[in-house]
Amino acid sequence: VETLFPLEAEAAAPAQSCDAVLLGGPSYEGQPVQLCTVNGQLIAVAPDSYNWSLPPADAVLLSKPRGGTKAGTVRVQPFQARLDLGKRLLVAGCDPGISVLARHLRRAGIELVVVNRNSTVALKLLKQGLVHIAGTHLQEGPSGDSNLASVRRLFDQRSVAVIGFSNWEQGIVAARGNPKAIHAIADFAKKGVTIINREAGAAVRFLLDGELARLGLGAKAVRGYDKTAAGHLPAAMQVANGSVDACITTKAVARVFGLDFTPLVSERYDLVLRKKHLDMPEVQALFETLGRASFRQELEAMGGYDTSPAGQQFT
Repeated sequence: VETLFPLEAEAAAPAQSCDAVLLGGPSYEGQPVQLCTVNGQLIAVAPDSYNWSLPPADAVLLSKPRGGTKAGTVRVQPFQARLDLGKRLLVAGCDPGISVLARHLRRAGIELVVVNRNSTVALKLLKQGLVHIAGTHLQEGPSGDSNLASVRRLFDQRSVAVIGFSNWEQGIVAARGNPKAIHAIADFAKKGVTIINREAGAAVRFLLDGELARLGLGAKAVRGYDKTAAGHLPAAMQVANGSVDACITTKAVARVFGLDFTPLVSERYDLVLRKKHLDMPEVQALFETLGRASFRQELEAMGGYDTSPAGQQFT
């Protein structure tokens, strides 16, 4: 993949800083902003951390899944008589950074349909043939072998490709200023500290469980261990609105909400897909985008991302 789609030769130089007019609202260094020129002025706008728009949709459900389970056959009512879904890729994963990849792919006319699922569930969906790509960040054993052991357990090595997306920092996220001095997993057991956990199967939960075991702490020692959020952003939102004191998530997510971040581990986030899909034009466009300097620079600017693995194939 790296040979077919090398990093852009020009490797555009980093942009120079410039002045802009910031619209009112909370602000902090490292905060993501969008830029727009209005009447000759460069305006900076901090996007809302909460998505208040109506969700993208092509149809509405007319029935619940048969058998009453969350997954299964349903009846849908499309909005259009003729559906054109040819230039879409369905991705299951938990890295909010995939949204940056989606923005860049839109310029090539490719749409990523992203479903927020933890690494374990994403791989199972790929195994079942229900998604094109599974995003995963499962580390195992003393070697910290990122993802490969989990992939090998589920798939014949000849049937799937494991493509690097990025290295990212995961750590403890606490309220701005860290008023309760939460700097280590051991601090989760301090009196008056409440956390929010991730659901079973999430790599973050595996990380927390491993650290608690190493410290000789049981789940009951941590207030909020049984309270879960389905995703990095939802977990950080609980910290941002004061419902809990801390969670484990990524540096980029901490930046979105202006929260304090204490690094714990660096992990590689990979994209896993069936080799039979490698020749799809949409997948080829995705690989090309992973090699683009413009994509890499934007993702790294969000904080805590290192795109050096992007586009590399791991075996």
